[in-house]
Amino acid sequence: MIGTLINVLTVLIGSTLGLLFGAQLPERVRQTVIAGLGLFTAAIGLQMFFKTENSIIVLGALLVGGVLGEWWKIETRLSNLGGFLETHFTGKKATGISPEEGAIPLENPEGSRFIRGFLTASLVFCVGPMTILGSIQDGLTGDYHLLAIKSVLDGFASLAFASSLGVGVLFSTLVVFTFQGGISLLAAQAQAVITIPMMNEMTAVGGVLLVGLAISSLLEIKPIRVGNFLPALVLAPLIVAILAGLGIG
Repeated sequence: MIGTLINVLTVLIGSTLGLLFGAQLPERVRQTVIAGLGLFTAAIGLQMFFKTENSIIVLGALLVGGVLGEWWKIETRLSNLGGFLETHFTGKKATGISPEEGAIPLENPEGSRFIRGFLTASLVFCVGPMTILGSIQDGLTGDYHLLAIKSVLDGFASLAFASSLGVGVLFSTLVVFTFQGGISLLAAQAQAVITIPMMNEMTAVGGVLLVGLAISSLLEIKPIRVGNFLPALVLAPLIVAILAGLGIG
């Protein structure tokens, strides 16, 4: 859990610095910084996708995972969580969220800025191989070296995010702590179950989600409910296990 605590601390520090000094940057500069993070996030996502050994598995996991996510309304629930946090900790009532779809529109009104920052930061900080592998290493052996590297990257990213997306980025630490901490606590079981091929496909799916996040929230090209694809991260290794059990692939 030490690595997760370090990660939470760096995001808190980065977000705080972004909130304190980000307003001093011209809006044009902040937009350029977010665009740069969007391009970088997309590039990392593509790099992760190329880890796949079978792109059909990634496609299947995304399609089924997307259907399940829409059925469970994951993005809506995450948006509601962000709205709850905004209402109780900032005194502002969240607006701008579609109750039917939970989508954040491109024209982000001030009321949805908190939720946009919360969702974007939570997904960026929790999707990726360093999150999974680092948390497993930390939980099994106490080696938090990989999470320490991730923490530095997340710290700088949170500074940039908070300067443009506001205080919602700071509250993403709740998701980081819960998600990474949970993986660390279950590391022994995960290590026994997850194989390298399973990890590769999980990584590839995570890469596609990062590309979607870049297109939707950072570059603002097209709104995508990326949160609803989160079940694909679980389905990808499950499909690999099923195919291996059937002697396929």
